[in-house]
Amino acid sequence: MNKYITAALLSVAASPAFAATGPFISLKNTDFVVLVAFLIFVGILIHYKVPSKIGEMLDGRSVAIKEDLNEAKALREEAQSLLASYERKQKDVAEQASRIVASAKEEAANAAVAAKADIAASITRRLAAAVEQIASAEASAVKAVKDQAVVVAIGAARDVIAAQMDAKSSNALIAEAIDAVEAKLH
Repeated sequence: MNKYITAALLSVAASPAFAATGPFISLKNTDFVVLVAFLIFVGILIHYKVPSKIGEMLDGRSVAIKEDLNEAKALREEAQSLLASYERKQKDVAEQASRIVASAKEEAANAAVAAKADIAASITRRLAAAVEQIASAEASAVKAVKDQAVVVAIGAARDVIAAQMDAKSSNALIAEAIDAVEAKLH
């Protein structure tokens, strides 16, 4: 704490007000010398037009900053338009994707319906073919049974006729058959 107090006292004791003694307009008065040096410095700056050059530099810097701001604003607007364009494209692509998905679902449903219809038609055709084969087999079996019955009946009739027929009735039947064939042919 003592250090701070000592530093404060020394800084107050070394102030320019205590350094200047005597009349103000004198080369021995440091305040006057500093004032004269400052006025000469300011005069030299004004003579060489340093303030106007600094103003021109600041104006140039201001123009450059305005150009940079305008360019940044233009870039920002361009970036916003690009962003809006990409957002529209993304929205369009999302809509197109949803349409493609909906179309694919619809096509899949239609394909499923068509496949079911094809399967039903195939089953109907196979069922009809099976019924036709069964009917054909049944007709074939009935024909075979009838043929066999005819063969058996003919054999039985021949046996019965052979047992009951003698030579005279056999000649009469043959003559009748020849007459019947002759009548049909002419």
